[in-house]
Amino acid sequence: VNVGYRSTNFWVVSAGQNRLLVDLGWPGKAAALFANLDRMGVPLNELRYGLATHYHIDHAGAAQDLKNRGVPLLVMQEQVQAIPLMRQWTKAADHYTDISTHDNVVISCPESRALLASIGIGGEVLHTPGHSDDSVTLVLDSGCAFTGDLTRESMVATEDAAVVARSWQLLRDRKVTTIY
Repeated sequence: VNVGYRSTNFWVVSAGQNRLLVDLGWPGKAAALFANLDRMGVPLNELRYGLATHYHIDHAGAAQDLKNRGVPLLVMQEQVQAIPLMRQWTKAADHYTDISTHDNVVISCPESRALLASIGIGGEVLHTPGHSDDSVTLVLDSGCAFTGDLTRESMVATEDAAVVARSWQLLRDRKVTTIY
């Protein structure tokens, strides 16, 4: 279910009443995210984790607001260093809430399969740099993938083309058929 707003998609992946929110809203706009979750029939208490595909303000700006409402933040080890850097891209008018780091669920990508299985979701989180060094992709066993902003290989501009190509190859190796 897409609960996004403005120019960004935020996806809810469900396994019964266990849900994972992929990408976490714009800073200062958590109310819009909460309203969209409610409109789509997704209770906050069913969100087992929030996962940012990368730590840019349009994908993780409301992370702490979600945490303040009881949604644990799932962070891949490759993302830890990016969290405090996000502040530099915000202005006072954004009403950004700094993300606390002491209470995040930090795991490695290889550990993601077991964590996701514990909430009934078949899949894994892969490190897919290209758009940013901290970019990850949720890959479901069904062949669906949630990439955030992984640049298409044919559209590489300032990114490192070889890094982008390796990330896309990783997704092809996992038999991904649908990109969100």
